[in-house]
Amino acid sequence: MRKEPFTVGNYVHVVKRGARGTLIVRNLSEKRRFLKMLRYLNSQEIDENWERTVSDSSITLYDWPPQWHTQRPLVKILGYCLMPNHFHLLLKEIEMNGISKFVKKISESMTLFNNNKYGEHGSIFQGAYRARTIHNNEYLQYVAAYILVKNPFELYAGGLREAQKNFEDAYKFSIEYEFCSLVPYAGNTVSQIIEKDILGEIFQSTDDFKTCARDMISAFVSRNAETDLTRLYLE
Repeated sequence: MRKEPFTVGNYVHVVKRGARGTLIVRNLSEKRRFLKMLRYLNSQEIDENWERTVSDSSITLYDWPPQWHTQRPLVKILGYCLMPNHFHLLLKEIEMNGISKFVKKISESMTLFNNNKYGEHGSIFQGAYRARTIHNNEYLQYVAAYILVKNPFELYAGGLREAQKNFEDAYKFSIEYEFCSLVPYAGNTVSQIIEKDILGEIFQSTDDFKTCARDMISAFVSRNAETDLTRLYLE
């Protein structure tokens, strides 16, 4: 585990990878379940039957069920991206050890669900999560673009380099990727999962975010992989 200490008020990039690079989600319903976990497990009190409750047709998706305790979030979620064998979260610590508790809830829920469904054993993840505290606004902008654009760009036909060449088309592709929180930044919409927090001040318009994303992708592609800032920062 490579994990820096952090405290209340810190912004933190969390990465959790599947064991041996294996899939952590296998189909569309499991991917959508991940989004529900981000919404409904981010609370100090959790209904053990949360899935049954939120599947009730009388509750609009992502609304907080009225019969539950008032939500007391563990973290602020500024951004997320789910990939086939790992996920990224951009979090703000708002309760002591909130990030650790939240990531543990997500990991345990995904593992239990997977083992029950497929008759498997053990964690689906590769050890503990990795986390890096973000110390300045420049890094925060970079990490936001890294999570919300660079990752879905890798799913674009031809990969990251083709996405850079066809940035406008790839950006549209990324906006349409359901399992990444790019839309609130690219379209300035409201999400029930994320809070922009300081990113709403840094990126005051959708064009601001898009420009940052374009610059970050160009820098990432042009730099040598061994010296690229993201490798030093994340790996």
